[in-house]
Amino acid sequence: MTSSLQLEAITPENVGAACRLKVRPEQEDFVAPVAWSLAEAYASPEIAWPRLVRDGDDVVGFVMGGFDPQSPVEAFRCGIWRLNIAADCQGRGYGRFAVESVLAEARRRGQKRATVLWIPGEHGPQDFYLRLGFRPTGEVMGDQIVGETLLG
Repeated sequence: MTSSLQLEAITPENVGAACRLKVRPEQEDFVAPVAWSLAEAYASPEIAWPRLVRDGDDVVGFVMGGFDPQSPVEAFRCGIWRLNIAADCQGRGYGRFAVESVLAEARRRGQKRATVLWIPGEHGPQDFYLRLGFRPTGEVMGDQIVGETLLG
């Protein structure tokens, strides 16, 4: 990872680059396309926190946090809603940077716990999230495992 990594808010100037971002074909069943995520963010602007991941001038990923401390669903109060890292940019620390950035924002907002949901399966993100310290809570929502990490 280089020191040129940064998160950037979605703007009219970069929304096209965000929507063109594609994960590996075998991962497409595990994460929604960025355009879908941006539609969700537009529908929930007070909750969603969508950001591009940049390495210098290059768009390498997209991450969306969700912050709704009053949600009746505990798993939706604070966490990672989406993570898409460009197919040719995976394995370089961009996903870790994106997740750590959302967790830093959660801490800044005074949160003590963050969640992520994933669909289990080959090519899915489970091992990635486990390596970053998330642990399954034992809860399953639909076909997704709920993972959590405590923010100390």
